[in-house]
Amino acid sequence: MAESITEGTLKGFEKEIGDFVEQDEEVATIETDKIDVSVNAPFAGTLTEFLANADDTVVVGQPLFKIEPGEGGGAKSESKSESKSESKSESESKSESKSESKPAESKSEESKPSEPAAESKPAESKPAEPAKKPAAKTPAAEEAKPASAGLREERRVKMNRMRLRIAERLKESQNTAASLTTFNEVDMSALMEMRKLYKDEVLKSTGIKFGFMGAFAKASVLAMKDIPAVNAAIEGPNGGDTIVYKDYVDISVAVATPKGLVTPVVRNAEQLSVLGIEKEIAALGVKARDGKLTLEDMAGGTFTISNGGVFGSLYGTPIINMPQSAVLGLHGIKERAVVVNGQVVARPMMYLALTYDHRLLDGREAVTFLKTVKELIEDPRKMLLVQ
Repeated sequence: MAESITEGTLKGFEKEIGDFVEQDEEVATIETDKIDVSVNAPFAGTLTEFLANADDTVVVGQPLFKIEPGEGGGAKSESKSESKSESKSESESKSESKSESKPAESKSEESKPSEPAAESKPAESKPAEPAKKPAAKTPAAEEAKPASAGLREERRVKMNRMRLRIAERLKESQNTAASLTTFNEVDMSALMEMRKLYKDEVLKSTGIKFGFMGAFAKASVLAMKDIPAVNAAIEGPNGGDTIVYKDYVDISVAVATPKGLVTPVVRNAEQLSVLGIEKEIAALGVKARDGKLTLEDMAGGTFTISNGGVFGSLYGTPIINMPQSAVLGLHGIKERAVVVNGQVVARPMMYLALTYDHRLLDGREAVTFLKTVKELIEDPRKMLLVQ
């Protein structure tokens, strides 16, 4: 694992005792506070013993299973297939013997004098009774049945390591940073029109889906040229006494997964175009959904963008991803009445939120940064003119 990770929780084994595994085939999975780590077979062989149980806390260097070396996969599969065919033959022979015995029983029954039996009475002579309809439920019957809405059950589920780590980091952020949030709103008309005009052409020529995250990331990178503190961090003892300014921009993109929020990083975003950023974000999103993110994918990050709008969020205050100094929150696009050139018109509007560390950023800088992002999104052509 990475140097920062010394232990994890054994989620379980993917194989069983007696299974043959190839070299580098996954045998078990360990859950850490960041990602799931696969434990692979060091060589081909047969699993002979498990040395830990699911949900156990395991440490780096701890043995998890025993393997008997050897290329035994083919023989095992053959023996399995042979045993299956043998059991099938036995079941078939049993079935045949049963079917052969039935006529003999019938003959012996025919030799006996016939006796009236319930099965031999002519049931066809009775008119068939119509199927009875279920009785209508009365209010008394409904009251007698326990109402599911009145159940008061509780379930307790142990938090997984990733959720525990997220909780720890979020609380650390609240306890450390002097967090403050400033808001603005952006008219998405121009960017939406641009996307409508070029999305099919972009998809056809590059295979990239033209979304909005790339534009907001690029606008943020350009706004940082005037407000570099947004991309800085505080380091040092006792809460920090040194500001670290960075000439590169590694944007952490908040991605929701079934286990919790992860923030894979788009490296050197300052060197990428809008579509280049879109491509990187899309690739990281696929890896996150498939559980294939690595520690390197999430290490670092100098600024975060969180898009709650994809879930329908209208307004919210994101939390700083320490040790970063700011996070940009995007929200849902809603048609609202706005005044343009003295006229009330309907426009697709989005609220923007910038949560920043007031120890490092003053209000003027934070507001200026967010205002610059707004202006670049409302007229994307300006992104070509910013040096």
